[in-house]
Amino acid sequence: MAIRVLIVDDSKGGRDGVLRALRRATDFELIAAVPSSQEGLRLAMDLKPDVLVASTGLQLPTSFELARFLGLRIPTLGVLLVTEVESDEELYEAVRVGAAGYLCRSIGAEALLQAIRRAARGEYLIDDAVLTHPRVAARVLHEFREISGLSKGLQPLLAPLSPREIEILDQAARGNSNKQIARRLSISDQTVKNHISSILRKLAVNDRTQAVVFALRHGWIRVDEQVKGQG
Repeated sequence: MAIRVLIVDDSKGGRDGVLRALRRATDFELIAAVPSSQEGLRLAMDLKPDVLVASTGLQLPTSFELARFLGLRIPTLGVLLVTEVESDEELYEAVRVGAAGYLCRSIGAEALLQAIRRAARGEYLIDDAVLTHPRVAARVLHEFREISGLSKGLQPLLAPLSPREIEILDQAARGNSNKQIARRLSISDQTVKNHISSILRKLAVNDRTQAVVFALRHGWIRVDEQVKGQG
């Protein structure tokens, strides 16, 4: 089936650039290309796209607020945030709201198409971006360590997740993409995607990062073990 894409970009040039890229391939279906986040929000809620490509310049709501809101309500949605100039602060916020990717507008057409395909499969390209930005990686790791430290004196709560979901969440905490988790657990990519959607729904969170943080806080998984393992 074609990947259903919604473009929300306040720049006409930005919208046209994504449109030109989509026309290069046959495995995409354009839902709409709109300039405002409010219109994008309405269309996303009505039409449930597979991937949202949004400019980081959006206002009221901001791109990051849009990504967080839609991620909570459409857990299977992959959000790609596109920026004019990359910054550590934007990348960190993109991680916090659960965006699947943070891309520079100068990205080539073929690279953009591959990013959309990966986001539609439930992959998190943003993990690769974090690894190339040491200060952002340090902030994310520090946040996880702080939460882990706070949780050590607490009794673990009964997890509302199945053993398989805890296993998948543990793999997500190690930074593995859906595809990598599927390979490690010998299950299909779609099965992993379904489990992730179930986890987000049960925990009432809107992205994998929040799910991991929630699990750490309640003692279901331990970040210190993950960090040592990645050494």
